Amino acid sequence: MNGIVIWITGLPGSGKSSLTDGIKERFPEFVILRMDELRKVVTPKPAYSEAERDIVYRAIVFTAMTISALGHSVIIDATGNMRKWRETARQVIPHFIEIYLKCPLAVCAEREASRSDRHGAPRDIYAKGKAGSPVPGMQAPYEEPLNPELIIDVGEITLEEAITRACEFVSQSIPN
Repeated sequence: MNGIVIWITGLPGSGKSSLTDGIKERFPEFVILRMDELRKVVTPKPAYSEAERDIVYRAIVFTAMTISALGHSVIIDATGNMRKWRETARQVIPHFIEIYLKCPLAVCAEREASRSDRHGAPRDIYAKGKAGSPVPGMQAPYEEPLNPELIIDVGEITLEEAITRACEFVSQSIPN
């Protein structure tokens, strides 16, 4: 029996890692795949080019698919700024769930500027974006999901409320 795969997507600083940690606390059986950690192995000196992004996103989808096929449930903690990568996951993973953290860019930038680097996320993303780096939502596009299974407007609610909503949804989604 395949495990479920949940992709938590949203702009940098929207709270993906915090939500992932909250779900993991309630459902310790989940395996977490964090793009920030994967990128350090796959592209230790990232250029964030489209070709490079395509490689690392395909790698995370393949890894999630493989772990899921072994019966484990997975959370993908990754911006996934292009819809095509999330749709690829939806096509190859039998029990796929997309959770979209909707958050205004200004709120994301404020959060990113004050966050700790507990998961190895790059620092000063939005400052680099202002200087021309390809940051999703700025110079690089962020394609919002068309039909995610769950949308959480994290610009309007607390982290605790977001975790509660996500965990309730996950509880209903796990096969008996």
